[in-house]
Amino acid sequence: MTVETRFRPGERVRVMQAYPLGHVRTPYYIRGASGVIERVCGAFPNPEELAQMRSGLPKQPLYRVRFAQAEVWPDYRGGRADTIEVEIFQHWLDRAEVGE
Repeated sequence: MTVETRFRPGERVRVMQAYPLGHVRTPYYIRGASGVIERVCGAFPNPEELAQMRSGLPKQPLYRVRFAQAEVWPDYRGGRADTIEVEIFQHWLDRAEVGE
């Protein structure tokens, strides 16, 4: 059993800004940031559920998302074209609003 893929490469997404207790695979520093889907990595059991000794099903799509470094760290002093890529499960992503 697998959740249907919602996003395609090139689409803009925003990472949910949530801070639940327990094991969370989405890095703290990337929450609330907007980026672009770089690729779909496949579907895997939800690690947040696995950490609670549950099945992790249905499998969740996992994406590699590219972010501008300045979007992640407002004080970033490197090049404007510098990026960071993070693998994020679909249940942490929403479509970005136009202009994000």
